[in-house]
Amino acid sequence: MEEAALGEIQYNHICARHPYVKNSSQLGFALHTRKRKTPLNVTDEGCSLGKSLKLSQLPSLAAAAARPAKGQGGVALVLTARDVAVEGFCMSRCGHHGSYSYDDARSRSRSREAAAAYAWMGNPADQCPGQCAWPFHQPAYGPQAPPPLVLPSGDAGMDGVVISVASMVAGAVTNPFGDRFYQGDRAAPVEAATACAGVYGKGAYPGYAGRLLVDAAMGASYNAHGARGRKYLLPALFDPDTSACSTLV
Repeated sequence: MEEAALGEIQYNHICARHPYVKNSSQLGFALHTRKRKTPLNVTDEGCSLGKSLKLSQLPSLAAAAARPAKGQGGVALVLTARDVAVEGFCMSRCGHHGSYSYDDARSRSRSREAAAAYAWMGNPADQCPGQCAWPFHQPAYGPQAPPPLVLPSGDAGMDGVVISVASMVAGAVTNPFGDRFYQGDRAAPVEAATACAGVYGKGAYPGYAGRLLVDAAMGASYNAHGARGRKYLLPALFDPDTSACSTLV
């Protein structure tokens, strides 16, 4: 199975700077290539494409930041602010991944030759925390117990973004161009993370995230350790060898 290489590009379409998202290192994700140790970070605080985006505009945002050499690969992360609406956000998705062309990245032509994958994630803090920040917020529907988990970062929107980043990057790496690792219909694929939606620890069931680690000082729930002592909650991934969801704890 071929996979896209993890890349080093991030594009923040944030319009107004969020105190917690100033660069990719603050999310704790180090998306390195062999040659580059610091992710390239591009910010569009003026919202050049407006505050209401269509999915068809996301590749151009990724291309605006990414300038990969042909064959280099990579994953461009496009993060939108809490006040930016994206087609389908909160209604059918918390994030999305796809690809852009080499020519799009260089000359904005309409060539369809794939260059690299991108993943977009929205901040759900104001628009839909019950859908895209669960289990750190009361769910919008379904079982209402147990209560929301204590936040590792103190910001439900950003902890929701971290979950979406992990889910979309997993999809971008294992199914970058829509023809690799997925289940079901190619037009609506069930991928490595989306096959395990809502599962974060062993024993998970609808409305219950599973058995997790708990920070003794803060009471925050998590299952992963990040850079500089940060703690995160990351989704389970589907294991094709066992045909089951594999959790970190």
